[in-house]
Amino acid sequence: MLSPGKLRVYSKKKEKENMRFRTWLKINADPDDLDLRFKRLHEEIFADYDCSRCRNCCKEYHGLIPKKDIERDAGYLKLSVQDFKNQYLQLEEYLSGEGYHTKNRPCDFLQENGECILESCKPDSCIKYPYTDQPDRIGSLLSFLNIIEVCPVAYEICERLKAEYGFLRMV
Repeated sequence: MLSPGKLRVYSKKKEKENMRFRTWLKINADPDDLDLRFKRLHEEIFADYDCSRCRNCCKEYHGLIPKKDIERDAGYLKLSVQDFKNQYLQLEEYLSGEGYHTKNRPCDFLQENGECILESCKPDSCIKYPYTDQPDRIGSLLSFLNIIEVCPVAYEICERLKAEYGFLRMV
């Protein structure tokens, strides 16, 4: 598996190949089979991978905090809702409505030891990242191309999927 430091360089080198693979999957892959393959590879690779050694996702993205979680997260950190918002968050509008994201990147909740100060209160977007075990992978292949530039596991899943489908022999 690629180290987090080499990921961006290698994924950029494969950008055109990965776009061709995405197009090939959209045309040829059975959506249910693709979901099963993603989920299997996700579980297999994450079984032996320690995310705290990487945290590229926390370094590259703002944390996203839904409105419904603000009070819970503020309480977890023993802050008032207003202090929590003032210290960490910025209001953002999304397609699904309003929410908040952290003011800074890397994420304001990332500690130097690689842990999240929200611990068990982490938002779903963080818990589910890189979304490779979620349903409807065929509908999110374009965003997956961005994710493989950030997450070594997602990059590895992409490479293994190419091998499983025999994609590189076709090109």
